Amino acid sequence: MPLRLDTTAPDFAARFDALVNARREADEDVSRAVADIVRDVRERGDAAIADYTRRFDRHDLDTSGWQVPAEERRAALEGLAPDLRAALELAATRIRAYHAAQRPADSESVDEAGVRMGARWTPVEAAGLYVPGGRAAYPSSVLMNAIPAKAAGVSRLAMVTPTPDGVVNPLVLAAAEIAGVDEVWRIGGAQAIAALAYGSTRIAPVDVIVGPGNAWVAEAKRQLYGVVGIDMVAGPSEILVVADAKNDPDWIAADLLSQAEHDPTSQSILFTDDAAFADAVASAVEAQLGRLQTGATARASWDANGAIIVMDRLEAAPPLVDRLAPEHLELAIDDPDAFFAQVRHAGSVFLGRHTPEAIGDYVAGPNHVLPTGRRARFSSGLSALDFMKRTSFIALDRASLAKIGPAAVALAHAEGLPAHAASVAIRL
Repeated sequence: MPLRLDTTAPDFAARFDALVNARREADEDVSRAVADIVRDVRERGDAAIADYTRRFDRHDLDTSGWQVPAEERRAALEGLAPDLRAALELAATRIRAYHAAQRPADSESVDEAGVRMGARWTPVEAAGLYVPGGRAAYPSSVLMNAIPAKAAGVSRLAMVTPTPDGVVNPLVLAAAEIAGVDEVWRIGGAQAIAALAYGSTRIAPVDVIVGPGNAWVAEAKRQLYGVVGIDMVAGPSEILVVADAKNDPDWIAADLLSQAEHDPTSQSILFTDDAAFADAVASAVEAQLGRLQTGATARASWDANGAIIVMDRLEAAPPLVDRLAPEHLELAIDDPDAFFAQVRHAGSVFLGRHTPEAIGDYVAGPNHVLPTGRRARFSSGLSALDFMKRTSFIALDRASLAKIGPAAVALAHAEGLPAHAASVAIRL
């Protein structure tokens, strides 16, 4: 059964602290094994990649082919049912429009000292996209990771995906074709991340790697950060729904289960100001669990990590929301904008009773790659900016250097760096 808390209970603070600090990430320690794989790929390149693919995915890359050819990707797209293709293309159009609008403008100004300065934004040259090949092979994730890179102006986008027994998911290929992926490689695991980071004879290295994966993939990204940029090291999915009694309990129950079905370590939490409504939602969850094909997974998540928190008034909820810093925050209340104005920490916020979180997973436009595990306190969801970098520039003439140069000379001397001081003073 899910955790049930009441903010008026004397032990609420301690129990809420335990909820906030509960660790749901897997305890599997794979760091040493991943380090060995990364080192092997760096040293042996394609030979190591082929060996790991035979071992873990049970096929020979030289036989099945290292890359998925462009014609196979086009065939996967052409073979989709018309309604599914239309849905993917609608999602892609909306995601592309949202992320294209995120591209920042270059800036330039001249200050009162006559110094010209500003910033120029440029995309990285190449990006890598990891796509899981097992149960979590989601075409929507391909769109969400690939389209922001293309919106940023990345010229080469290389996708890696494990293909057990040499078989690749056609939906993933279709999504890659729609999103404009340039290369699709039949490799996965930590070895694929290492191949993207260091490159090999066949695979050119990239500058940024994004995309979800298992513990081995996440650890490889963690270890290789600095060699390449990464999006984030994500943990189990989570949703926090703030709902009053004016909602249909079945709607809120469905929203909670939309995240619980991802994984047994996912988390679904309800905040409400009505105990009877809380009971009705809990009953609706039980009823819906019996009808879900993913009911076993959702049940494990709901029982182990779910929570229902009842409070006197929802106006007291924003500080508790910020403590949790949820990946997804649903505000199914009368004035969601007023509540949202008081929230500092959330990955993505869904405003109003007719905005279920699941719409954001597919077709709304904003990215569904979001910080988990309270990381929304200091990080943001994936965007075009993750594939861009800012270069500052400065230009002085004789007059402007004369105005601000002496201060630089004084500071350089104070720091004991005479060559710094001289490089300015010699021009004055």
